[in-house]
Amino acid sequence: MATAKDILFAAGLPRLEARMLLEHVLQKPRSWILAHDTDPLPPEAVRAYAVLAARRAAGEPIAYLLGEREFMGHAFKVGPDVLIPRPETELLVETALEWLRGFDSLSVLDMGTGSGAIAISIALARPDVAVLATDQSLAALKVAAENALRLKARVHFSPGDWYGALTAVRKFDLIVSNPPYISRQDPHLEQGDLRFEPRRALTDDADGLQALRVIIAEAPAHLKPGGAIWVEHGWDQAAAVRGLLEAAGLRGVDSRRDLAGIERISGGYL
Repeated sequence: MATAKDILFAAGLPRLEARMLLEHVLQKPRSWILAHDTDPLPPEAVRAYAVLAARRAAGEPIAYLLGEREFMGHAFKVGPDVLIPRPETELLVETALEWLRGFDSLSVLDMGTGSGAIAISIALARPDVAVLATDQSLAALKVAAENALRLKARVHFSPGDWYGALTAVRKFDLIVSNPPYISRQDPHLEQGDLRFEPRRALTDDADGLQALRVIIAEAPAHLKPGGAIWVEHGWDQAAAVRGLLEAAGLRGVDSRRDLAGIERISGGYL
């Protein structure tokens, strides 16, 4: 009978990925597996691991196989209906929280929320802030609502396309968004994890700036005086996005770099 040691040392997946899948199948921590690495594994666990390992070998994101991904210190449920939260997006949350610091009773709008990682992270860090999250995908909103419930975050959700999701004329102190910004010609869409993630959340099937144009152009009509907007964008789009922000009449337009030194987000205030 197969043991954990047999599986972890078998050729195929990188050791870390094999361990993560085995922990998931056995529902046991790494310490337990290390202490019982020569114990025979239940046949059903070996079969379940083999299925997941084959899917991973075919390129399916390990986050989808495990069903969750950590973001801002919280475990978010993920699946094929939503993008996998990425570390670089934490910069958007950190910037939002920095802007909110020192103010009370503020309102935040997160558009294209996906798994809800941005909105929920803000709500958990600032439970006094009213957070509204929107998405065109009802399936994505279901995942986001489940994450909010699991993490006990107070977030309201509304379906719809960008500002069309607002059921009434509303103005916010802060707007944030990580919209689809990959150009349809970008070869990365056919590589790695992106092949399995929802295409509508990755690209506008145009130049990558279509959603950003709408979000930024209409932001002034939905911001309170002094309110700010921050958006995530592609590695080579910062100058273009700053131009859109300035054209919309926003002040203090700036971009911020992620840990890799890439201008990852841009924003301004009314």
